[in-house]
Amino acid sequence: MTLEQFKAIWVKAQAAINANEKYFSELDAATGGDGDHGTAIVAALNAIVNADGDDFKSYIENMAEKLETEASGSTSSLYGGWCEGMAEAVPAGKTELTADEVAAMFEGGFDEICALTKARKGDKTMMDALQPATEALLAAQGEGEAAMFAAAAKAAKEGSEATAQMQAKFGRARNLGERSIGAIDAGSASMAVIFSCFA
Repeated sequence: MTLEQFKAIWVKAQAAINANEKYFSELDAATGGDGDHGTAIVAALNAIVNADGDDFKSYIENMAEKLETEASGSTSSLYGGWCEGMAEAVPAGKTELTADEVAAMFEGGFDEICALTKARKGDKTMMDALQPATEALLAAQGEGEAAMFAAAAKAAKEGSEATAQMQAKFGRARNLGERSIGAIDAGSASMAVIFSCFA
């Protein structure tokens, strides 16, 4: 994967997220949230595509900085942590990554988010898409980047869809108890869209 490809994927993801802004907010409201996830994830992606850098490490570090300075809220904080973990995991000066380095980058991002939140797969959060996607990506590492992202996108989509049958355990949605069952978690839905763009 080249740096230019990586940047282009985030531009594609921004367009897909923007197109689904209303849907994400409707999902958020349906599960007891503030109904603002669409606004929050759009702001996060807009910040990400404003990043700059001449290699993977500096570019992803700047993604995290942009999330901190140009967006706000828990969504941007978690995505910022994801980016920080990715940046730490890639070697300095690289403008191209091997499949193994891409896997290490996503594993580093996931590990950093795990340090920021206690939420895991099954808790009806973005982790229901991110965790299976990361696991699938790592499992397909020996098959090359196209197979890795195809597997990740499939796992993220299936993980997100499964949240419809879950009871929320984090955020405002947990206050609804069993009433949070029935709708897909908004954070997992937006994360699944991002992985579909990588695929």
